[in-house]
Amino acid sequence: MSIESHSPSTQLNPPIIAAVDGSASSAQAVAWAAVEARLHHCRLHLVTSLAIQAGFGPGISLAEADLEWQRDDGEQILVEATRIAHTAAPGDESQITTELSFELVIPMLIERSAQARMLVVGSRGMGAFQRGLLGSVSTATTQHAHCPVAVIHGMSAIDAVSARQPVLVGVDGSSNSVAALALGFEEASRRKVGLTALHTWSDVSGQDSTAAVWEGMQDSARAVLAESLAGYTERYPDVAVRRIVLADRPVRSLLDESANAQLVVVGSHGRGGFASMVLGSTSNALLHSVEVPMIVVRER
Repeated sequence: MSIESHSPSTQLNPPIIAAVDGSASSAQAVAWAAVEARLHHCRLHLVTSLAIQAGFGPGISLAEADLEWQRDDGEQILVEATRIAHTAAPGDESQITTELSFELVIPMLIERSAQARMLVVGSRGMGAFQRGLLGSVSTATTQHAHCPVAVIHGMSAIDAVSARQPVLVGVDGSSNSVAALALGFEEASRRKVGLTALHTWSDVSGQDSTAAVWEGMQDSARAVLAESLAGYTERYPDVAVRRIVLADRPVRSLLDESANAQLVVVGSHGRGGFASMVLGSTSNALLHSVEVPMIVVRER
């Protein structure tokens, strides 16, 4: 099987891009991305960066023999990733393209994301050094990518049992939360499953308030969720919606409920709660703690 290099191009049906490095986490990311591409009837573009795998960057040159060895290693990674993609989502082989790059992985992925439907990355890589780099990749891309970013953890959740679980969306009423809901409903509709919309109305434990104030805050939280969902139930009548309003810390409640979901969708920034915590110190733990795939959406 030959490896060809293709760069994603601007088009009406942009590809899903999956970053691969030969690790177990990368394999899970490829499998999930392949199924996602099939759901969206789009091309899957697999890309590996030799710069991050070798631990070198611009300005450092290698001997020709070393470069050839690195290239062979990268091609084998792409061959295996392609095999995994075909196994996870059998179909037209022309719908899978590959790219071997010597560019630094983070700026490369951010640049490629401008022409992608979605960017898919694993949460851990090969060895301790690579793990640290891949952690930086997932954090950097969720902050700066031009498209939604899916981070795949210990499981791709594409088995028959997981595939029946709903899509979980964190809602806080912000514009990024609206973007997360829009993507969450689309994903649920394509998967033919329900959607769980979760909103926490207090992230302060043990708040000293009267019953009237407490009830008022709860009613306000329910109104925020109802307003956020307005229009989506009519647009997606095939998606059953389960609404959850909790007086709890947002990250903890999202982690707990993710055990009952096949996919978690959150916004990248917001008014507080889910979105503002996703890329802070607490959210970094969330980004690497949720076992099922998680998509971070930025407002376009």
